[in-house]
Amino acid sequence: MELIDQYLRKVNYLRVSVTDRCDLRCVYCMKEKMQFLPRKDILTLEEIERLCDNFIDLGVEKIRLTGGEPLVRSDIIKLIKKLNYKKSTTKLKEITLTTNGTLLKKFAKELKINGVNRINVSLDTINPEKYNQITRFGNINKVFDGINEAINEGIKIKINTVVIKNFNENEIEDLINWTNSKKIDLTFIEVMPMDETDVSREYQFTSLTEIFNNLNKIYNFKKSNHNTGGPARFYISDNLSVKIGFISPLTNNFCASCNRVRISSTGKLFMCLGQNDYVDFMDIMRKDYSDNYIKEKIKLALNIKPKNHDFMIGSKINQYMKRHMNVTGG
Repeated sequence: MELIDQYLRKVNYLRVSVTDRCDLRCVYCMKEKMQFLPRKDILTLEEIERLCDNFIDLGVEKIRLTGGEPLVRSDIIKLIKKLNYKKSTTKLKEITLTTNGTLLKKFAKELKINGVNRINVSLDTINPEKYNQITRFGNINKVFDGINEAINEGIKIKINTVVIKNFNENEIEDLINWTNSKKIDLTFIEVMPMDETDVSREYQFTSLTEIFNNLNKIYNFKKSNHNTGGPARFYISDNLSVKIGFISPLTNNFCASCNRVRISSTGKLFMCLGQNDYVDFMDIMRKDYSDNYIKEKIKLALNIKPKNHDFMIGSKINQYMKRHMNVTGG
């Protein structure tokens, strides 16, 4: 069985936010003084597994667990272990994770044992002081230790870097050189206009087009066919041993090939990160509807999955999503 949306795009990738909580407060993701949701308003791990089961039955082959920070969720390894078992009993092929890396040293071994072979680590600077500034109180050495531990366990790491105006634009080459020395692929991402944090989005946003053009003069990029299942476009260079990706939702729309949907930590199925429409599955599951009913609601949601997002940032028009990034997951 395959999940096909109204524009004939095959949807086989599910991103699940397991919590809105995080041990950092990155300035583009959330406010410094966040009001996190009560536990009762978050899906239980059993509810998450049941939703995943229904998506797998309908053709989802890849599941990425996100947050907040997924590794702060109590008993997260139990869920990953159950999902890993499904790889041998269903058509599920991969479980991946997006993390800030602060808890990787603690969990890397268990993640590898339970079938997590690839992890994306969100890291916007390798400067300790600037890292502390962007995360508001983080210690970058925890991330470095976690990355090293994961690599030692045989987990493939990719770094995701959000390019932020007047913050890390002058670090781009340093980041490339650092990831190249560790043989880690790197993806640059434009700031996305989710709900406002303490700094207006238009003052954080910088276009990746100019960044790419400047880097291309140095590295003479060649387009790569490498595909991780997400929206990144990857490039290789004779001067590098790693691939460099670019995710530019505002300046280089990638919606035509969108293959994914997202479930928030509150059970809302967002058909598009850049739209506010959703289907609420928490209410459906807590009223004990059947799996057949859940599957029909999933199919209905795919029938209203939009053709493209509505992200916009500018001095005159700012269209933001009505939720912070930690609620939906990256």
